[in-house]
Amino acid sequence: MLPRLILHGSLACLFAGATLLAAQSTTSPTAPAPAPIVLWPNGAPGAVGDTPLDKPVLTPYLPAQNPTRTAIVVCPGGGYAMLAIDKEGTQIAHWLNDRGVAAFVLTYRYGPRYHHPIPLLDAQRAIRYVRSHASEDSIDSNHVGIMGFSAGGHLASTTGTHFDNGNPDATDPIEHAGSRPDFMVLAYPVISMQPGITHNGSLHHLLGEEPNPMFENELSNETQVTPQTPPTFLFSTTNDETVPVMNSVLFYEALLRSGVPAELHIFEQGHHGSGLAQDNPQLRMWPILLQNWLHLHGWMESGAE
Repeated sequence: MLPRLILHGSLACLFAGATLLAAQSTTSPTAPAPAPIVLWPNGAPGAVGDTPLDKPVLTPYLPAQNPTRTAIVVCPGGGYAMLAIDKEGTQIAHWLNDRGVAAFVLTYRYGPRYHHPIPLLDAQRAIRYVRSHASEDSIDSNHVGIMGFSAGGHLASTTGTHFDNGNPDATDPIEHAGSRPDFMVLAYPVISMQPGITHNGSLHHLLGEEPNPMFENELSNETQVTPQTPPTFLFSTTNDETVPVMNSVLFYEALLRSGVPAELHIFEQGHHGSGLAQDNPQLRMWPILLQNWLHLHGWMESGAE
């Protein structure tokens, strides 16, 4: 399958990108919140304390029916300094549930308390957890994707370019599962750690005030794409003043060179962190485009929107 590039709006200036999610959900606002799952009940690796900030969790949102048996780990953004759990987590989970897909919102550890590789360990653990518990949640272990917004998009793309097949000798059965997502959805993502392209806040909260050049290169994910990188859907906006659109463009180009199935949508206008973008008549089309792409690959049923 050849990757497809679909550009919306003016591309005269390919220099800023943003789009996200916030579509209508039929989930009752009074429904009790799902109970979070502590990813490491006996203490997370590298933990510096015993507070909620030191305990990464997954919050599961399971639909009544999951015809494609798909699950998506959702990574909210926040510049590796906070998490936009509602707009880029809970609202996304409800949108996915309404379309018959399981969602697991990841509360990962972030700076300045935690730096690389801690967020990546949390995301890898999330993929392993969902995969190792797939049968009990009516999920296909080969239908486990990851979705990230802004800095959460960097974390998602890092997970999709830095993975392993699991450790069959581990005493913890969760660690037997591989950490490679089966697909990625990246919303106005930070991709690169390189000057002039990256989001400086994300860079410094992830790598510290004096980043190690080795990590800057290793976590510039446009340089880490291989033919084994998962199929990817990206969207961004030209006038994003927070995360330059070239992050998405460079990653798409790398996917194209490696023959990875990919689809990129660049909208002309839309502010960074716009969520489901229901207040933007142009940008609010991105969830429909995503649904079409997921359906193309068998990860979501087609919609009537």
